[in-house]
Amino acid sequence: MKKKIIAGILTGVLALGMLTGCGGGSESASSSGGSSEGTEQEAASDSEGGAEGGASVTLIMSSRDEFLSTLEAGALSAAEEAGISLTTQDAQNDQSKLLQYVETAKNNGNDAVIINLVDADAANAAVEAAGDMKVVFVNRRPSDTSILNENVVYVGSDEMQSGGYQGEYLAKYFNDQKKTDISYLLLKGTEGLVHTEQRTESVLKGLEEGGINAKEASAPLVADYDRATAQDMITPLITTKEYDCIIANNDAMALGAIEALKAANIDPSSIPVVGIDATVDGVQAVANGELYMTVFQDADGQGYGACMAVSNMLEGKAINEGTDFELAEDSEFISWVPFEPVTADNYADYE
Repeated sequence: MKKKIIAGILTGVLALGMLTGCGGGSESASSSGGSSEGTEQEAASDSEGGAEGGASVTLIMSSRDEFLSTLEAGALSAAEEAGISLTTQDAQNDQSKLLQYVETAKNNGNDAVIINLVDADAANAAVEAAGDMKVVFVNRRPSDTSILNENVVYVGSDEMQSGGYQGEYLAKYFNDQKKTDISYLLLKGTEGLVHTEQRTESVLKGLEEGGINAKEASAPLVADYDRATAQDMITPLITTKEYDCIIANNDAMALGAIEALKAANIDPSSIPVVGIDATVDGVQAVANGELYMTVFQDADGQGYGACMAVSNMLEGKAINEGTDFELAEDSEFISWVPFEPVTADNYADYE
């Protein structure tokens, strides 16, 4: 399907056009969820001129949730094919541990680190710990983008686009019903994360721009991108509040809401529930008519783009060279991996 085709194209580009680089060919999953025990994995090619002659890079993840595990697996697979040494680390949502891994990479003589931040406000500390290494932040953008330069860049997806697709979809849905005043329940991700705030801001902006007057049915529920937490938090509200839709910052929380609806004997297809990330379960829920829509976030593309950025930085090229990704309008140090809306009309492209 579409994701697999894209992954194949990216791997081919890497194999033909790069001495160093990584990306992937596995399915997208939810962003910014739980954690697991830290492990270390390493990929290196056995081919002539392999790991010993290629760049040495460490990928440091905030945690090993579904989305980041997909990014990791794709990066490891492509790194092996491309002949570079790639070590991955799980910071277990501990910023101090993340900084320790950055320093270890520096002490081991790595050329670069790819960092998925635990704390978006702590990016500068990571840059300082990296010393002379190139730094690529991936998936979670630093709060202060003024730290980005020719040696420090960001690769990810524009979160104002993700929630915007949700808002656009819901606005059309309610306009088709000749309904302009609605109330909503909102499941938010972890507070303080840039993408949590931007996903929330952009969906409400999309509703407003679509002519919908949207009001809270209850205060937002901060469910930390977790399915079980979302289910527990929303359960008391679904039978006591009046609402027209349920908005979730990711698929895991949307699916938690759907489980809560089912447990209350409410048909999920009777209430628009929308998510983000196009996880395997999320896309299946769209196919089943339970999740009205989701938004595909390309884990493979982000891993690929991050490693392309490493290669390009080491060679003095634009960070998006060799990709189809666009630089941000206001910064040559940000490479955007586009989001894509997934609905009943096109979900089969993402299975």
